[in-house]
Amino acid sequence: MPRFAANLTMLFNEVPFLDRFERAARAGFTAVEFLFPYAWPAAEIKSRLDANGLALVLHNLPAGDWDAGERGIACHPDRTEEFRAGVDRAIEYAHALGVPQLNCLVGKAPAGVSEESLRATVIANLRHAAARLGQAGLRLLIEPINRYDIPGFYLHRTDQALAILDEVGADNALLQYDIYHAQRTEGELAATLHKHLARIGHVQLADNPGRHEPGTGEINYPFLFQHLDRIGYAGWVGCEYKPAGTTEAGLGWRQQMAL
Repeated sequence: MPRFAANLTMLFNEVPFLDRFERAARAGFTAVEFLFPYAWPAAEIKSRLDANGLALVLHNLPAGDWDAGERGIACHPDRTEEFRAGVDRAIEYAHALGVPQLNCLVGKAPAGVSEESLRATVIANLRHAAARLGQAGLRLLIEPINRYDIPGFYLHRTDQALAILDEVGADNALLQYDIYHAQRTEGELAATLHKHLARIGHVQLADNPGRHEPGTGEINYPFLFQHLDRIGYAGWVGCEYKPAGTTEAGLGWRQQMAL
């Protein structure tokens, strides 16, 4: 079976964020991930990680005004300075928290901006981010997001992401492959994971429809977990799903699918 990390943005969300670390450890997780650490002092998050014997495997670069509906600014030509300042802030947190990689949500395409300008902005920003993260000993990830959940999200297909990474040309820039988003947009999950394994830095999961835990929808997760083992995926799998009930009540899939 792959190694699973609890996504604390979605799991155990009936309790305050800083209390979720202890709940994740009690549920048997040894690693966690989440969207953003920036609302809390890095030292406070680090103390929760250490007290519960947890590794942090991923968090995101700052992504604009999340509460206002923004989902990243890397494709916004007029916000390059803000994006680059966010890269530096993320590196400070990454070093304090011991996280090895940061994900960049590129954002929803702003109105009135040409495809040529959007792509050029994304590539320039990713080149900058990859260079800064490389100097800091970190990896950069980019994640395609389906446009049913986030209409207008610029980066929405695996092939599009890989073509952008080709143009960025950085060894430390990789794909974050979210099984749920890929299923909604393109399918071909097993074949894509196998074909592009060397370029995938992180995997996330949820079932479809509903974005709930594995076993609640159409995706054959027992097969995919075995497939990840067969092809030699050695990274973490982030559990980024909305529990159908309580988080603990929905964790039985980990034992049921340990085939």
